[in-house]
Amino acid sequence: MAEPVALVDDQNVVRAGIRRLLESTGEFEVVAEAADGRTAIEAVLKAKPSLLVLDVWLPKLSGIDVIRELHRQMPTLGIAVLSQQDRSDIVESALREGASAYVHKSSAPEDLITALRAVRAGKCFVSPEVAGSVVHALSRPAAERSPASRLSGREREILQLIADGLSSKEVASDLGLSTRTVETHRLSMMNKLDIHKVAGLVRFALREGMIRP
Repeated sequence: MAEPVALVDDQNVVRAGIRRLLESTGEFEVVAEAADGRTAIEAVLKAKPSLLVLDVWLPKLSGIDVIRELHRQMPTLGIAVLSQQDRSDIVESALREGASAYVHKSSAPEDLITALRAVRAGKCFVSPEVAGSVVHALSRPAAERSPASRLSGREREILQLIADGLSSKEVASDLGLSTRTVETHRLSMMNKLDIHKVAGLVRFALREGMIRP
């Protein structure tokens, strides 16, 4: 019986290619797809696949936050990242939050298949393109970890929407919150990060890989 898989990537063509690759093996069946982080959580919780393939660059909610939330709600879900992002802190965050595999998009297609087989078997896999990043991340002291780790999940969600160009009123409408609540969260994150202008928040989100350059 084919293993049920969910695919999350903001590019339709990429998802279609991954679907063809996975289903051509006869080992995997794509049962859910999503193009943004928030929809991804809803789709996975509804479809309940055993495996998830996702990018860390996602609209509305970053892949790191998706990993964190789904690992909390579905601890047996096997998660594999497929991304162009190879920064050591981002690779570290993905693995620390619950991903069991990290494959760079420049890798051979067979690497993704190998990664999913490993995850399905309860093992880990890192493609050669990001192996050095993992070693570097493990060698860093905890004090050097990303400042984004100081933020709550809601603060990261609001930060990403602000960095995407939404006003506080638009963020409030999108998340079903009051504008005052959004402003409170924004002030809190600015204080934690010692950033006091929206432009600075955008630069920070870019630096942290939360939005595409």
